[in-house]
Amino acid sequence: MNKIKNQKLSLIGSISLGTGVMIGAGIFVLMGQIAELVGDLFPIAFIAGAIVVGFSSYSYVKFSNAFPSSGGVVKFLNKAYGPGTTTGVFSLLMYVSMVVSESLVAGTFGAYTLRLFPESYAGYASVLGILLLVTAYIVNISGNKVIGTTATFTAIIKVVGIALLAIAGLIVSGFADITGEYIPQNTEALPKGLGFVAALALAILAYKGFTTITNQGGDIKNPHKNLGRSIVFSILICTFIYVALALAVAGGLSIPEIIEAKDYALAAAAKPVFGEWGSWITIGIAIIATLSGVIASVFSSSRLLAMLSNMKQIPSLKKIGKFKNPALLFTVSLAILLTVLFDLTRIASIGAIFYLIMDIAIHWGLFRHLKKEVKFKPIIPLIAIVMDVAVLSAFIYIKYLSDPFVLIAAGIGIILIFIAERLFMFSHTDEDGNMPMGMEKDEENIKS
Repeated sequence: MNKIKNQKLSLIGSISLGTGVMIGAGIFVLMGQIAELVGDLFPIAFIAGAIVVGFSSYSYVKFSNAFPSSGGVVKFLNKAYGPGTTTGVFSLLMYVSMVVSESLVAGTFGAYTLRLFPESYAGYASVLGILLLVTAYIVNISGNKVIGTTATFTAIIKVVGIALLAIAGLIVSGFADITGEYIPQNTEALPKGLGFVAALALAILAYKGFTTITNQGGDIKNPHKNLGRSIVFSILICTFIYVALALAVAGGLSIPEIIEAKDYALAAAAKPVFGEWGSWITIGIAIIATLSGVIASVFSSSRLLAMLSNMKQIPSLKKIGKFKNPALLFTVSLAILLTVLFDLTRIASIGAIFYLIMDIAIHWGLFRHLKKEVKFKPIIPLIAIVMDVAVLSAFIYIKYLSDPFVLIAAGIGIILIFIAERLFMFSHTDEDGNMPMGMEKDEENIKS
């Protein structure tokens, strides 16, 4: 027993893992996409996004402190809504948003790696993304020891590297002038401020990795306190790094230049500030960050899918062939499919929509169903819901005007998830209406 306890994650270890997952494709590719919506206000958008995520994280902190579990978000949804279609649908939305993030990271890897090759290779970004996902599959199938060693090593390199890059960029280029006067073409016809609110959907996506910390409930020391602390500190660290880096980029490039190079904005910004070597270093950090991000995210999302299978919220994955880890294979296959079908902007948009819908369900579940079980201030999850609804509505409206295909793809995905989950619920519910979720063992592990 003592040996098991000694292997538990410390608070610092948990923060390191959480920060390592959060800092990845978000800061490398979303910066250009946010600038495309708000112009030179994009550094402010990261601050505003952190404020929204701060209110949002309150529900996750309260859930984590009350019900620490390796089930994370799935456990929270189960506690709020009980076993059934609602829990299954929102859990799958969370799962798909994680897979979408993996596809986004893979695409980012391709975009940055191609900066090392001549322009004639520009069309091979998705091919490189697929190779990265296959590599992540091989690392994950190799076992937890390989995953842990890889994640720890790369997390240190990328977090320290990005932080130094941001600070050095600010020292060399100085603080950029933020006027708010530059309005990108795709938002100039919109009511003032709507583009900024919509951009927060992408800024939030850059922080959403904090939700993976909730899966550490069975692996962290003193989970009833440390899970919540880890979430808060990870968000604060990421906010500092994101804002500093955004200001450095704004000081190195004009907004049109950032938008033009939106898929590799950091590498483009490093060149005029640090010269050719700065661009190469940035590309190197981006490759390491995306590599580690995909490996960690594939691990987390495949575990979530396996848990949903064990909880009988989806069909048993054990019946699918004789593969060693069918959840892992399915996760990587889906990420590869998304990488092939969508560009980075569309991948990020779909991920943001799915995540915000799931996030609203978390806040509503806490507010509506758990007042007697969890101590919390009701006004905070309500504020989080209002913020999420405002951001999601603005983002959907802009996509309706600029790229309705994103809304069609997201809508079809949600409808298919709902129909499939509803049909499966009917297929395995017993005569008494019971749908055992299989969380008992997880709770026993936390107590021990």
